[in-house]
Amino acid sequence: MPAAIIYNLALLSTDSTLPASSPLVHCRPLRRGGEGPGRLELPAREMPSAKTSGDLREVNGAVRSLCLDESTFLAALMPKEEIGAKRFLEAHPEYDGRGTLIAIFDSGVDPAAAGLHVTSDGKPKILDILDCTGSGDIDTSKVVKADADGCIIGASGVKLFINQQWKNPSGEWHVGCKLIYELFTDALISRLKKERKKKWDERNQEAISDALKALNEFDQKHPKADSVKLKKTREDLQNKVDLLRKQADIYDDRGPVIDAVVWNDGDVWRVAVDTQQLEEDPEFGKLANFNPMTNFRTEHKYGIFSKLDVCSFVTNIYDEGNILSIVTDCSPHATHVAGIAAAFHPEEPLLNGVAPGAQLISCKIGDSRLGSMETGTGLIRALIAVVEHKCDLINMSYGEPTLLPDYGRFVDLVNEVVDKHRVIFISSAGNNGPALTTVGAPGGTSSSIFGVGAYVSPAMAAAAHCVVDPPPEGLEYTWSSRGPTTDGDLGVCISAPGGAVAPVPTWTLQRRMLMNGTSMASPSACGAVALLVSAMKAEGIPVSPYSMRNALQNTAIAIGNSPEDKLSTGEGLIQVDRAYEYLQQSKSLPCVTYKATVSACGKSGPTARGIYLRESSASERATEWTVQIQPKFHEDASYMDQLVPFEECIQLHSSEPLVVQAPEYILLTNNGRTFNIVINPTNLSHGLHYFEVYGTDCRLPWRGSLFRVPITVIKPLTLQDKPPIISFTGMAFSPGYIERKFIKVPKGATWVEATMRTSGFDTARRFFINVVQICPLKRPIKWENVVTFSSSSLKRFNFPIQGGQTMELAIAQFWSSGVGSNDVTFVDFEMEFHGIEADQEAVMLDGSEAPLRIEAKAPLSSEQLRPIAVLKKIRTPYRPSDCSLFPLPEKRDLLPTGKQILALILTYKFKLEETAEITPRLPLLNNRIYDNKFESQFYMVSDSNKRIYGTGDVYPKPLKLPKGDYTLRMSIRHENIHYLEKMKELVLFIERNLEAKDFIHLSCFSQPDGPITGNSSFTSLVLVPGEREAFYVGPPPKDKLPKCCSAGSILLGEISYGSLSLGAKEDGKNTQTCPVFYPLSYMVPPKLDEKDKEKDGFDSKKSLSERVDEEVRYAKLNILSSLKQGTEDEVCKWKDFCHSLKMEYPNCTPLLVKILEGLLSRDYNCGKASYHHEVINAANEVISSIDKDELAKYFSEKSEPEDEEGMKLKKKMEATRDQLVEALYRKGLALLSLQFPLLFQVEKQPAAVENLEQSLDLSSPMSGNGPDLFEQNFKELRRWVEVKSPKYVELLVFNERRCGRPGTALKILGDLLQDGAEPPNKKFYELKIDLLDDLGWAHIASYERRWMFVRFPPCMPLF
Repeated sequence: MPAAIIYNLALLSTDSTLPASSPLVHCRPLRRGGEGPGRLELPAREMPSAKTSGDLREVNGAVRSLCLDESTFLAALMPKEEIGAKRFLEAHPEYDGRGTLIAIFDSGVDPAAAGLHVTSDGKPKILDILDCTGSGDIDTSKVVKADADGCIIGASGVKLFINQQWKNPSGEWHVGCKLIYELFTDALISRLKKERKKKWDERNQEAISDALKALNEFDQKHPKADSVKLKKTREDLQNKVDLLRKQADIYDDRGPVIDAVVWNDGDVWRVAVDTQQLEEDPEFGKLANFNPMTNFRTEHKYGIFSKLDVCSFVTNIYDEGNILSIVTDCSPHATHVAGIAAAFHPEEPLLNGVAPGAQLISCKIGDSRLGSMETGTGLIRALIAVVEHKCDLINMSYGEPTLLPDYGRFVDLVNEVVDKHRVIFISSAGNNGPALTTVGAPGGTSSSIFGVGAYVSPAMAAAAHCVVDPPPEGLEYTWSSRGPTTDGDLGVCISAPGGAVAPVPTWTLQRRMLMNGTSMASPSACGAVALLVSAMKAEGIPVSPYSMRNALQNTAIAIGNSPEDKLSTGEGLIQVDRAYEYLQQSKSLPCVTYKATVSACGKSGPTARGIYLRESSASERATEWTVQIQPKFHEDASYMDQLVPFEECIQLHSSEPLVVQAPEYILLTNNGRTFNIVINPTNLSHGLHYFEVYGTDCRLPWRGSLFRVPITVIKPLTLQDKPPIISFTGMAFSPGYIERKFIKVPKGATWVEATMRTSGFDTARRFFINVVQICPLKRPIKWENVVTFSSSSLKRFNFPIQGGQTMELAIAQFWSSGVGSNDVTFVDFEMEFHGIEADQEAVMLDGSEAPLRIEAKAPLSSEQLRPIAVLKKIRTPYRPSDCSLFPLPEKRDLLPTGKQILALILTYKFKLEETAEITPRLPLLNNRIYDNKFESQFYMVSDSNKRIYGTGDVYPKPLKLPKGDYTLRMSIRHENIHYLEKMKELVLFIERNLEAKDFIHLSCFSQPDGPITGNSSFTSLVLVPGEREAFYVGPPPKDKLPKCCSAGSILLGEISYGSLSLGAKEDGKNTQTCPVFYPLSYMVPPKLDEKDKEKDGFDSKKSLSERVDEEVRYAKLNILSSLKQGTEDEVCKWKDFCHSLKMEYPNCTPLLVKILEGLLSRDYNCGKASYHHEVINAANEVISSIDKDELAKYFSEKSEPEDEEGMKLKKKMEATRDQLVEALYRKGLALLSLQFPLLFQVEKQPAAVENLEQSLDLSSPMSGNGPDLFEQNFKELRRWVEVKSPKYVELLVFNERRCGRPGTALKILGDLLQDGAEPPNKKFYELKIDLLDDLGWAHIASYERRWMFVRFPPCMPLF
């Protein structure tokens, strides 16, 4: 039976029906910056819907606005009527996406999912599936050849049999391996772990029963175990029971290992996978039974690892067989997105995606190693794949907050793909609403990308969300992100349905699932555009993102009644049929877009894409602005035929001439045109206002707006009262309603204490509360909360703010909260502004003993000054210990321009003296992915055994690491070698979190000498407005500094100055701390030099001749140490020199120790039995040369030396003891090597064995044949050292094993390994597995072997 089930997509046409239940899952995979599952839906005010099927009916005396039958219910699960797609397909069924190719930039599409096998015209639905992140890459550069039996050794070390039918002209097999869980999602891993643990527990329980039975039988046979031997035997039996029970508690399944084999069959590269470890039946999963696969693009085949996981995968081979990419999805998100855009269900057409005839390529940009976060590498490779496959559209339902809009390496390459290759790029706007300026990158912030907002219709609410009484009109989801961008652009381009029941991967064990978010709105819009592209191709209309943008924006249906609603919905709800008519009418026009840039007259600085007057000063006077309109053609446009003759007479319009004045006409040519506009907002009311200046073609007015200059004006309220308090009372809320209030935050305010009181409703109400402020060159500052009121009540909040900046307070009732109730919710919201200003917001102590003076004031009202300064982290800088710069070899890293991407690998070394939680940071690159001119960064942290403890990229996460030495390898990619050259010495910071008990609380003083005298401590006082007060922050006491912090390290923490006036109080004390914290740091100074006062020297009591002889002897010993023993001739010379020295210095312990050390360092013939015999003899000579009685007498006295002579004697005796212990230890290992030659890989030669048997008694202690040399040696070792220490425990374990007590041996070894005081030692784990095999505990032995691959991987993984 084959190990993996292979399907050929070109031959399949499978449909699916709706599952009995579909869980609600919110739109996106786990996102950085706060976006992700768990966010619930919410909207902007009530907005009209598109026409929906249904009628009005009376139910239980109430009139329901919408009732569904089965067909309208199913249709609403995959909304198409709202965007005109249904009407368009009814009129043009052949324009259902045929001939279009969509790239899905997401978490990876499952080729086995329902509806994603074939198109409506029978073609393969998915043309290619790529893992652009590299998370599924396997290093297959190791090449092996098969033996005579057709067997090879896989990368994991197991034997693999090659299928004799496989063609391989070269006879070379590339091998690699991978932990299967590295390819699976967390949800799938969780399911598999439960199922595998259940089976493992059954085997473990059987072993426990057998162990208990053996223990009970022993107790019955020996009711009184008086002898030492019987007691130890019973202890061994009890240890077996305890170990099995303990193993069940510490069980941590790291998953099976799969072996992969890659070869060239003479035509293409092939791959086969061995999955035996996944299967219960050993006959299943064998490599030889695998149906070989190749690149998915070639044969459209996918496989499934096993029946248990039901996870499909595809393969791609790169770099001449040296890299194998196994592609799996890292969340259901991409499959759901692909299904919305293009699923085809011939038996259930109502559940088809928007464009069932479209084909797809899946570009996985979500990295499995990062829990589905996108990476720069994934994004760039995906764009390369789009150009290579000549895609028509891109859908990307991913995004992040951004520092700078329309900026960064990815945006630059997107512009090239759009402008040069005419690709239409559609992306989600984000799920961070309802406040303004919450659109994410790249969808909501990039000019070349269509940013899509999320809309919900009454039918969607009733069917998909199962709302009892759906809203009467369609509206934007409350959580959908809003514009404008920080540079004034609209942000949201258009809106589309933001929820659907769509296909999900097979490993979820269901066919479809409900998800909602702008992630779902984007593929809905993308499918709609695919219909239009299909029609354009069929009718010979040139396809261009420029003409498509004009068509979509000028034909969309407005959502909402006010101009300000555009900031939420863009130009409105997309309408396919109307856009099609527009494109038909404009097919003879040139493909051109109009880029509008704006700058303030008389001011220098960067240009913007719109006008955003947010601060109070901007709305208090009229301002003049220069607008540049630049026509933009595709790069292949003809100069003579298109650019030179281009000339248009443009009529300019102002949406409100009383506020925005603009010229009436401009004549626009290819070189562009500028004009000035004047904005006078002085007479506007407080609140939000939106205007536009737009241009239309005088000759062809039906074209609509050719360009728009969005103008957003916010006129905030200004507070005059002291203390500054503002109240908003009697605000009335209904489902989906948003109330926006804008306040100029008083200068000096640093935090707000707010109360929210609700009344007038029956059922529970849910509210989103957003507070947003905009600061230059900074991501929008946002505070958010989601609160539920089950009844009329009051809730309190506090949050930090920036003084002097306009603050938006957005309060929204969740769109489906309170539906079915006629009650209006009344809300009173009060905010009291507080502030303490300090002259040093960032406090840095320079490492000296001097305190730092801080001056504070309370500009608004009296405040309690109560400074609290705490250091919580250590930041240590590191420079790279090594770096390498090289071009990446694969085609997937070749840019469309022909430039090869380069990689810079930086290696950093660091050491932890104890277990710690650390975070690697690169300040230059962290926290920016889209607004970054560098392509990507990725790091791996590994120990000395190559075990990977963590990976990360722009958003580093804390890692908990045990004590040991670590290596961090950082990969930075870019095409520009000069950029990378400048980064070869990039500084890395390792931030270590201190445990709470080790936090350093700094003292404050009222006098500068306080840190020394310990007097005049400062705790608190009342700051009165208009007065300044000062205090000193003292440095941390030297004895409180962590031991691990070195000179140049920085201790990091935070300092706060105030305390809350509101909130719950306990015992008369305020239990809430101030929400405002400022950075605090302390530079660790150099430590005192600890000079060794005890310098080595010769004993002055010795004569000159004695000192000369001693010097000569040391010189000879040094020469002996330097001699090599790599060949037989060198070994002979070394032995001769040893013999001559022993004759010259008989019974000299230092000489004999050097001889033993020389033997242990030998490279030649060290695996033979005769070598171990030499070690035993050398160790015996060292042991014999030491007076053990004298040594024992000295250490039995335990007296501390009082003079220099006593110190010298102590050092000498300790050194002698160490030499004795080392000799006993080495002798014990040699004896074990001879007794267990297979375990120690000893090659026994007949002559050597005969000689050994004559001189040594190697019998087992159980045999009773005479004295046991190992036992005698081990007893002597125990006199001098604790044999349970890591160095000597191996002898202790083998001693218990030789005595027939494997349970005790395993317990001793387990205790040592669990301690974790030392880095993992491979030989101890191999010994543990050997003991488990002896005991017959195959289930635990198999578990430990899988862990060996984690602890001691054969090689470092690929980036």
